Amino acid sequence: MTHLHEQAPAEVAKAEPDEATVVPLKIEDWLTVIVMGLLALITFANVLVRYFTDQSFAWTEEFSVFLMIVLALVAGSASVARNRQIRIEYFADSGSEKRQRALARFGALMVFVLFALIAVLSVRVVWDDFRFGETSPGIGVPQWWYTIWLPVLSVAIAGRALGLFIRRGRQP
Repeated sequence: MTHLHEQAPAEVAKAEPDEATVVPLKIEDWLTVIVMGLLALITFANVLVRYFTDQSFAWTEEFSVFLMIVLALVAGSASVARNRQIRIEYFADSGSEKRQRALARFGALMVFVLFALIAVLSVRVVWDDFRFGETSPGIGVPQWWYTIWLPVLSVAIAGRALGLFIRRGRQP
């Protein structure tokens, strides 16, 4: 019998179907597809413009960085919901089922606390960006248009971690 980390990625996906969640995991999956598509289109358009005109769209770098941050947070939310976040397998997957479940719940709780804290603290950043009229360096749009997504997506990750904590507590 092979372990999951020794299987090819396609086999892992077949071996472990997603657990049932209250909020469908398709949300993160589709957001990932949309963000990746936008990144590809923006980059391709910028390459074409540079090739044919020796100029560049000024807004593409700023918007691409924003989309990559959104992508990382959305992927983080999906990995937490699927219980595939980074961990030390030697500790997490060894010992009794009770110990493994306790460590899984502890990990989910710590992720919840971290991202709840990030959400709370980043609201202050958004408020300061709004209150002081900060603008983005590249194209001059209000900075809070970008920073508002950090607390929103942090709440999503915290919610996914709380859901994982609850699901692990319900396991026999």
